Amino acid sequence: MKERAMSFQPDRRRLLGFGAGMAALSALGVPRSVLAQAASGGELAIAYPADVPTWDPNARTFPAGFSLYLTVFDQPLRQGPTLEVLPGLVTKWGYVDDKGLALGLDLRADAVFHDGSPFTAEDIRYTYFERPHAPVAEGQRKLDTAFIWRKVRDIEVISPTRAVMHFSEPMPTAISWLYFLASFVVPKQALETMGIDAFTKKPVGSGPYKVVEYQQGARMVLEAHDRYWGGKPKIGRVTIDIVRDQNARTAAIESRRASMSIDVPIREAERLGKVPGLMTSIDPITDITILQVTKNGGFADQKVRLAAHHAINKAALSKAFFGGAAVPISVPAAKGTPGYPADYEFAYSEDKAKALLKEAGYGPDKPVSITLSTTNGVNPGDFDVARAIVQMWKKIGINAELETIELSTYQERLRAGALKEATLYSWGNTAGDPEFYAGYLLDPKSIFSAFKSDDLGQMIHPLLVEVDEAKRVAGYKAVNRFAAEQGYTIPLYQSVKTIAHTDKVATTKYANGLTLPSTYTLKG
Repeated sequence: MKERAMSFQPDRRRLLGFGAGMAALSALGVPRSVLAQAASGGELAIAYPADVPTWDPNARTFPAGFSLYLTVFDQPLRQGPTLEVLPGLVTKWGYVDDKGLALGLDLRADAVFHDGSPFTAEDIRYTYFERPHAPVAEGQRKLDTAFIWRKVRDIEVISPTRAVMHFSEPMPTAISWLYFLASFVVPKQALETMGIDAFTKKPVGSGPYKVVEYQQGARMVLEAHDRYWGGKPKIGRVTIDIVRDQNARTAAIESRRASMSIDVPIREAERLGKVPGLMTSIDPITDITILQVTKNGGFADQKVRLAAHHAINKAALSKAFFGGAAVPISVPAAKGTPGYPADYEFAYSEDKAKALLKEAGYGPDKPVSITLSTTNGVNPGDFDVARAIVQMWKKIGINAELETIELSTYQERLRAGALKEATLYSWGNTAGDPEFYAGYLLDPKSIFSAFKSDDLGQMIHPLLVEVDEAKRVAGYKAVNRFAAEQGYTIPLYQSVKTIAHTDKVATTKYANGLTLPSTYTLKG
């Protein structure tokens, strides 16, 4: 059965059946644990595309592992299915001054870690001040939270259930970061007693599940935390097998060796939705897919960059490769998030694209040559989308050489300022905060920005300390529109999340694509 997606109903096409015998599954790389275990009773088996890089949840901002960390660790705040901000370990929050330099936090009195120790304000201070500011041994890398929380000058512990974060300068995104990447509360006593090496082998959180078995790169077995402050999860045991190959994840769910598979290919999700006993969902999420553009080579001319943007039929890409689920975007933000200007649209127009190219001295008879870089299989439809864009560009007079690269190559080139004219890239933002889109992707001082332009910096930098939320949001809407109009970015569409599961599993959808077993139930 095909579930109705949040904002669309895709057309489904009949495809050839997929052979899912045991030998085929093994050849595709499905771990033995998936082959051996069928989900039944109070157990859930998930085929998941990525593992955590480490069980130190403060070490890295790792979007692909965010849902995994949320099964084991808690955050001060959390988000609901439609991105609403909800209490987590923090029950009440708000600034206690008029300058945005002191953020008061009221904490739960009923939360306990997996080892039975109580959660207190000391754990907040340890997680967001002591650990990030601790000296790092030579040759070791700082925690990512050291950068995130660099403006925290102290955290005052008023009582076990009350703390105040003090900032050296305003940090408008402080509240958003309390439910975003790497901001998971760790137990001060347990981590200091165990040491980080032992802790990462047997992590201790306060989340809905505790880790009882872990094989790096292969599987993790989780058991419900019976003293979880939010109530013991309905599903008592969850096995998550790391299955990196998307076809193997398809085979796992079709054979029922897994009861849920995450990020199966779009066409397979459409087909599996017609298989008796299976359900699938294909939904747009807050992650976005864009072309990271530069001033290099053929894209040195603004008119060429703008022509390239006008020539892309985003709706056609969505229909062809995502069943219409990938929502086209005009700026680097998801529609419906605070920084998206709802009244602005960057038009698809081949005529306008050709006119701009003609002004730049190019056309179908005299094409400009560029390189379009893309990954292949890292994100849904990446290579197919890039190949289609190449054809769209060819019609107007842009001759793009398609180059396949690894994600690591993109990161290396970005840091070195050596990206080609355009690179297809997916950017994650579960929080939906406008700074986590434009503030990182467009700020010329950001390590994540590809197009470096001082005029963008002049617009963005005041917003990084703007405490008036209405002014901050309006500022980012203006930044996003300006960047698109100047050809500094080529946004394409909201990324798509696919999930296939048996009809025995009742799931909860999240607009940011989170996969949270603690919110699921098993039928029958």
